[in-house]
Amino acid sequence: MAAYIGLLRKDSASDYGVDFPDFPGCITAGRVLEEARRMATKALELHVTGMIQYGEPIPEPSGLDEIVANPGNREAVIMVVELHAKPVRSIRVNVMLPEDLVQAIDRKTSNRSRFLADAAGEKLHIA
Repeated sequence: MAAYIGLLRKDSASDYGVDFPDFPGCITAGRVLEEARRMATKALELHVTGMIQYGEPIPEPSGLDEIVANPGNREAVIMVVELHAKPVRSIRVNVMLPEDLVQAIDRKTSNRSRFLADAAGEKLHIA
């Protein structure tokens, strides 16, 4: 299990946002602090699971000194987020879906497989 630094930020007109310096593009938010903490854990695990599935290398956690040395991070609150993601092997499946449903999915995402996997996980209550 590894632990990564999340940066908690809050503007007066926004929710609490969390981003991860080691994972550009991995961001989440929550209306209250506890929700932001839970969402940070889930966002990091989903992001890393996707990286594993696509064969991308997982970076080693950056040190706290390195992260706070960046002037853009100095106003953020530091939070430690433990990563419990494990490699997951994906398999190819063929499904038949109504054309209008596929079109609706394509309007929402550029990655059908991830969208359908996320939707199934939510429906089955699999974190």
